[in-house]
Amino acid sequence: MFRVIVRSSISLAAFAAGFPVSAAEAANAAARSEEDSIVVTATRSPLALDEVPSTITVLDKTAIDRSQDIGATELLLRTPGITVSRNGGYGTATSLRIRGAESDHTVVVIDGVKLNDPAAAGGGYNFANLLVGDMERIEILRGPQSILWGSQAIGGVVNIVTAIPEKPLEGSFDIEAGSRNTVSARAAIGGRTGPLNWRIGGQSFTTDGISAIAPAFGGGERDGYRNRSVTGRAELALASNLSVEVRGYYSTARVNLDSTSGDTPDYALNEEFVSYAGANFDLLDGRFRNRISYSYTDTDRSNYGPLRARPVSLQAKGENRRWEYQGNIDVTRGVSAVFGVENERSRFRSRSPSGSLATPLPDFAIGKADVTSLYGQLSVEPLDGLTINGGVRHDDHDRFGGQTLFAAGGVWRLPTGTILRASYGEGFKAPTLYQMFSEYGNVALDPEEAHGWEAGIEQQLFGRALTVGGVWFDRTTTGQIIFNSCSPTTPNPLCLVPGDSTRRSGYYSNVARGEAHGIEATAALTLGALTLDGNYSWIVAEDRSPGATNFGRDLPRRPRHAANASVGYALPFGLDVGAALRWSGKSFDNASNSIVLDDYTLIDLRAEFRLSENVRFFARAENIFDENYMTAYRYGTLGRSIYAGFRGRF
Repeated sequence: MFRVIVRSSISLAAFAAGFPVSAAEAANAAARSEEDSIVVTATRSPLALDEVPSTITVLDKTAIDRSQDIGATELLLRTPGITVSRNGGYGTATSLRIRGAESDHTVVVIDGVKLNDPAAAGGGYNFANLLVGDMERIEILRGPQSILWGSQAIGGVVNIVTAIPEKPLEGSFDIEAGSRNTVSARAAIGGRTGPLNWRIGGQSFTTDGISAIAPAFGGGERDGYRNRSVTGRAELALASNLSVEVRGYYSTARVNLDSTSGDTPDYALNEEFVSYAGANFDLLDGRFRNRISYSYTDTDRSNYGPLRARPVSLQAKGENRRWEYQGNIDVTRGVSAVFGVENERSRFRSRSPSGSLATPLPDFAIGKADVTSLYGQLSVEPLDGLTINGGVRHDDHDRFGGQTLFAAGGVWRLPTGTILRASYGEGFKAPTLYQMFSEYGNVALDPEEAHGWEAGIEQQLFGRALTVGGVWFDRTTTGQIIFNSCSPTTPNPLCLVPGDSTRRSGYYSNVARGEAHGIEATAALTLGALTLDGNYSWIVAEDRSPGATNFGRDLPRRPRHAANASVGYALPFGLDVGAALRWSGKSFDNASNSIVLDDYTLIDLRAEFRLSENVRFFARAENIFDENYMTAYRYGTLGRSIYAGFRGRF
């Protein structure tokens, strides 16, 4: 079935992307018991969804397969509270925002490794190159999560888990083709034999794409994109209570770019490498679980302009080295704790050479940071059905000293099928290396800070055939870092390169304050082979910087209203059909709200036919009415698109 599992105060039925469940599974849906609850790992301690105080959406493998989405962002934006903006087609700069937070306020985790690019301006993760690939599940945890995930987790966490083999030998493949000469092929193989389990997967994606600049603004040529990636993991059990494991991910991508005024032959290259090695050991008859690990991430980016005398226009490299210990202990029945210590060392280098050969190559801007963190969270179940937790984190930054954060929450599961949730969390984000040490850097920056809370209710009716839910959230972020432009004649000393009299075009400073609040609501209904579901988000994200010209105006590229809906039907002879709708209200492209991005409605049709127990044929038509819209001003978006392919699971 298309199983978008959302067991949270607002999102039990996150948008199911237009796909029905199979007839047999739909018939059993209402009869599922609490023991079948999905276990969440984004909390760093395996918990059933009904025990998580924060709002969370879980997409399992069936949901990911049936979505047919190629990029992870296409899948994520169908869930409540998430908006995405992209500077063109596949592969161009892509920003994901959770509940109106900044795009670099989201932490992305793949198989336990936190991803970010220290050489990026905001230090966040660019979703442009994140394809669905060998993902087994995706968890979206909303609201400040810095207690467990540290700096950047102000908006929330996207936790991705790749496939883990269960059989002695198993494999999978997906291959599809469609509009604009788009071809995607993925395959993986793995197995579990005695103490060893392993899996290796790879993916290749190419497309002629669309013009990054919209045709209305001079774009005409297609800007293509290609992405190649490989993943691997292995775990070896050395004893009943001791195992070691390694994981790795590598991708290389190229995308053609345009200038803001029209077509150009410019292009960008991106390489990402992620590695992990760890040991797991259990004590006290398995009640005390321990993990020691080391991870390394490396992101290399470069931009080229073939028409320039000096083609290279950007060179950037960001590295993270991270040591970690984590412990989970079941103290007694109904009482558990998770705690740990981390050390993260980040480095970056970046430069933007002039196109003129007469101008010498500038030195690389370089910088590094060292953060040591301690965290702990206690979970208590004082009554059957009631879970309360509280946590604290202390970060010791080599430039900003100590910072202590708190969080608390509770969830109450009533016998009436009602679930009540409430939580409070604090966030902390140190200035990025780029913001401090680049050509626009300011070493006097202070950290960004945030706090937020949410409260919600979920109700299951008619034997869980109908579920409705809603949540209210509120978040305030202070000391936000923004880029300030400099006029040619300003006397502001920050408009001079530090230690030099050379003028620069701008600098970073802590001058912004943002506030966001809103409602997320969901509903899902299963009637035999028919499924209906949808979600609606109302998000008010405003600039509340005291004395600012834009005080009270909406933050850019954050629509106040967004909705998703789907209907699906599973026919008895193995054909599943569905339709999906996504509507986004208007938003603004700039801080002054003078540039409007109009509202839009997209409708998709999707179908899947079971050829055998292991092989299926699928097809989809996206944006069937060829809606013309923008998520970023001047940049193009995909029009009507048709794709078809085969999927195998063995």
